[in-house]
Amino acid sequence: MLRTHTCGELRESDAGKTITLCGWLDTLRVAGKISFMLLRDRNGITQVFLDKALTEQAQHWKKESVVLVEGLVNKRPENQVKKEMATGAIELGATRIELVNAAETPLPIEVQEETTTQIDKRLDYRFLDMRRDKVKNIFKIRSKIYSTTVQFFDQEEFVAIQTPKLTASGVESGAEEFKIPYFGKMASLAQSPQVYKQMFVVSGLEKVYEIAPIFRAEKSHTTRHLTEFIGIDFEMGFIKDEQDVMDLIEKYVKFLLTHMKESCKAELTELGVTIEVPKEIPRLSLIEMRKWLKEKGKIIPEDEDLDAEGEKLIGEYVKERYNSDFVFMLDYPWAKRPFYHMRPDNNKNITKSFDLLYKGVEIGTGAQREHRLDVLEVQCAEKDIDFKKMAFYRDIFRYGCPPHGGVGLGLDRITQQMLNLENVREAILLPRDPERLTP
Repeated sequence: MLRTHTCGELRESDAGKTITLCGWLDTLRVAGKISFMLLRDRNGITQVFLDKALTEQAQHWKKESVVLVEGLVNKRPENQVKKEMATGAIELGATRIELVNAAETPLPIEVQEETTTQIDKRLDYRFLDMRRDKVKNIFKIRSKIYSTTVQFFDQEEFVAIQTPKLTASGVESGAEEFKIPYFGKMASLAQSPQVYKQMFVVSGLEKVYEIAPIFRAEKSHTTRHLTEFIGIDFEMGFIKDEQDVMDLIEKYVKFLLTHMKESCKAELTELGVTIEVPKEIPRLSLIEMRKWLKEKGKIIPEDEDLDAEGEKLIGEYVKERYNSDFVFMLDYPWAKRPFYHMRPDNNKNITKSFDLLYKGVEIGTGAQREHRLDVLEVQCAEKDIDFKKMAFYRDIFRYGCPPHGGVGLGLDRITQQMLNLENVREAILLPRDPERLTP
């Protein structure tokens, strides 16, 4: 390795050691015949003292160049530490410096915590944008959300599956499919692993999950929609009803948030985020909440889904009434749900489905699935779907299919809402939307 230590790991106990650091040149301050360099890596910033000879060597180095520094660790005077807490209680007295790779100037974006560069330009140079602590912390937290999610499903004895992203067709709306040529045929990018999740519950695995890309050809330019996003999907068999699915999601939410509070303390503090773990997630009927929304002047027709404004209003209501950032919304209309959602026997106008809202934004949709072939055939006919053309899906239900259900959650939106980000594009490294296909 080029370096013996990282900037962030140095402590007062390292005083007197000769070490080697590598990182990016954050700042170079020349004061007469000496200078002070701030060297930055992923773990922090270290101040480096340069004598006259080294100052002459480094005085024309450009910001963001990659630099190697060898030197002696010294304690900094207490009055300096109080003035510049960011650089820590030690500094390095350089004995040797090396310009490993020079940066070009001017930089195309501002690489500083408080930037005026707009998000589109920052995304064009995401590798530079990531050098800001704020952005870096977002993705360190997102990484921990991912690993904690895997940990949860592993302890719940779910089997991780990897399903095809090139498919003949999906079970979602065809209007949202990306069509691509495939050896003389047309293929679609997967809109959901729904078919495969159900297939492998029926296979005898019983409980499966996948964390993978999902593609939706939506010409949407909102702060919460993308054409490619990361889904957290699970499906479980032998359930009594959709409440079993919600019970597991609630357990997951509590597990995730509890672990995030502990494992990402420093990053959350730097971002000014406080995580509140819900004691219980309320479960409210959309039928009843439509009446409340109407009183607030917001009309949601009986056969319509909630829109963004409706979700926001309900999020505020739940926070005030239940002191919860989360809510399950139930009883979504049959007219707006897929043919494979189960309907209650006493009301065929609604489905045994739900949305999970987090701070007034939908982060997941789930349901008990219809597992009875004869009922599925009827529901397909009602939706004007030719079930015979979906032989591969129909076959799943012909040889013993248990009652089952599941959910699709959005990793990007979970990250966005957890960290109070204004735009979901801030929560994904390289977002894809109707205009953005590079980098």
